[in-house]
Amino acid sequence: MPAEPTPPIAFAGAAAISARFDSPVVGVDDAALDLLRSTGAAVTLDHDAIAGVSRDWWPLAMTWAGADQVAALAAAIVAPTTPEQVADVLRICHERAIPVTPAAGRSGVVGGSVPLFGGVLLDLCGLRGIRSVDPGSMIVDVLAGTFGDVFEEQLQAEHGLTVGHWPQSVALSTVGGWLACRGAGQLSNRYGKIEDIVVGLDVVLADGTTLTTGGHARQSAGPDLNQLFIGSEGTLGVITGARLRAHRIATATQRSAWSFPTFEAGADACRRITQRGLAPAALRLYDAAEADRSYSTGDVAVLLVFDEGDEEIVRAATAITDQECAGGTAGASPLDASLVEKWLGHRNDVSSLEALISRGYVVDTMELTVAWAQLDALYVTVRDAIAAVPGVMAASAHLSHSYTDGACLYFTFAGKPVEPTRAATEALYMACWNEGTSAALRMGGSLSHHHGVGLNRARFMVDALGAGAMHTLTSIKRALDPHGILNPGKLGLPGPFGEAPFPIEEDA
Repeated sequence: MPAEPTPPIAFAGAAAISARFDSPVVGVDDAALDLLRSTGAAVTLDHDAIAGVSRDWWPLAMTWAGADQVAALAAAIVAPTTPEQVADVLRICHERAIPVTPAAGRSGVVGGSVPLFGGVLLDLCGLRGIRSVDPGSMIVDVLAGTFGDVFEEQLQAEHGLTVGHWPQSVALSTVGGWLACRGAGQLSNRYGKIEDIVVGLDVVLADGTTLTTGGHARQSAGPDLNQLFIGSEGTLGVITGARLRAHRIATATQRSAWSFPTFEAGADACRRITQRGLAPAALRLYDAAEADRSYSTGDVAVLLVFDEGDEEIVRAATAITDQECAGGTAGASPLDASLVEKWLGHRNDVSSLEALISRGYVVDTMELTVAWAQLDALYVTVRDAIAAVPGVMAASAHLSHSYTDGACLYFTFAGKPVEPTRAATEALYMACWNEGTSAALRMGGSLSHHHGVGLNRARFMVDALGAGAMHTLTSIKRALDPHGILNPGKLGLPGPFGEAPFPIEEDA
């Protein structure tokens, strides 16, 4: 359904939707509701509507749909249509210490838009549309609630431009979500990750103060405040609009596919290609298990290469890729380029997640970044750590993004508990994440590459950042949000409403 959030999974429909977590719930009294309505924003108290907006695509929470549960329930939905209304809503909630959970497409997979402590679910989908385009500078000004597919369709059709940010969730997610979670598109080798695309932001702070950040191609005027809010997941401020760098629509494309005897050999080819300074838009390397599952290629690692852009640039990137694959020492062999077409045709299909979870499986993905020097060892260690969890049936990985200094490894795991109980399902899920993440951090990997932290990864933040960095982040939070109302319980940040409900108790 274009320009609307897509529900992750159907409820059983046997009972009224209830909250799985028993964290303290902050209500919104009648006086506050009247003030919120006076802003012009729509206010909804309907229970079914609240249940729908109180969840995202977090796979663990999806397992609770069969029991008619979500992780937590907001007390009210407030849906502004202008940045000014957002400021008014936050000012009211700040003065009354009402928690506010910003949300739009709700396509996140880490529980980042779950309203843990009730309060207001701030639905930003009404802030939509392109405000202006500067064709000479190729800068587009867009509201944060604009869905990705609608945004790109309009930008290309009316202006002949593209931002080039193509996450798998492009039809499920919004511009504000990309920014809040520091997202990545599938063609980021060519267009950059979202933090590379941003020129400036419009942000509303917890007390309703509005500020504009950035605005120049480059500048030296203190720290880059764009980067303070990108990836902050709504905990430091609410992003209402952005200026993004655009590109002319590609005039040339190129595809190729290659087999490698090992995943490590393919990763080394990706490193060599990227470090030569002109990588194609996408280098996707699948280990043998994942490649055979998707493409029936047998016991080989498979590299899919796709490029688009100016014809001369594409030609040069193709020459580099061919030299490093066909002329390299890793034993690569060319495969039919139709494999790339198969990926392009199915790359945004997320239906398998619902299908597997509905059949009782535990399934999720874990993406992280690691330096090239540690990549080979981390790949094996994390894959095997997840595979060793009792109940896990498959653990595999692909390399999804390459940089000169490292790459993103994207692990996929699936399993089924021996006993089909909620406690067993949760225990299996938690064990996979605990074992995989702990192994990755020990090996020098990052906590996340583009899915963010949310609730699911919050418990690892101190280990990932270090105590000093976490103290600094906490201090920034307290300065910008002294009452702790913005998306409480996320990013591992302490708050006034109680502890985030993790770890899950096995006897629940």
